[in-house]
Amino acid sequence: MPQEREWIKRAKQGDAAALASLIQHHYSYVYKYLVKVTMEPKTAEDLTQDTMLKCMENIQRYDGTSAFSSWLMTIATRLFIDVTRRRKRERQWLEQEGRPDRLKWHFEANQEEWSDLLEMLSRLSAEHRIAILLKHYYGYSYDEIGSMLNIPAGTVKSRVAYGLRELRKELNPHES
Repeated sequence: MPQEREWIKRAKQGDAAALASLIQHHYSYVYKYLVKVTMEPKTAEDLTQDTMLKCMENIQRYDGTSAFSSWLMTIATRLFIDVTRRRKRERQWLEQEGRPDRLKWHFEANQEEWSDLLEMLSRLSAEHRIAILLKHYYGYSYDEIGSMLNIPAGTVKSRVAYGLRELRKELNPHES
């Protein structure tokens, strides 16, 4: 996108309006990804804001070797992993029970689309859900996902394969 490249160039030169345009352009993309990853709209909103803050603080570090959206997804995913580790370590991680129903209610209350697949994704572990979403929903390659998550591409492949196998079991419970 020529417009995006111009915004990036100007943002790196200190143009606050260009940086604001970049953030505004990508905000909903990052938020929708994080809703699918976290299964918690409030957490997704917080992480999206944190992602954009990191973007603002580190725009000079964006080197253009990947798409700007990929760079943002990497930041968002790493922030999610950090939050998850922190919650787990502090023993404040909420029980999984009821989270998909709350998310479903949120979508229905806001008249947004809800699918059975999204509900099934919510039952997977975060590491499998992230791998499947980045590969099959957002179209990243195994290498790109591995780079985003700091894991080998082979690990990404196995997470995707395992997650898809689990989804198939739910779709066809009698074929196990």
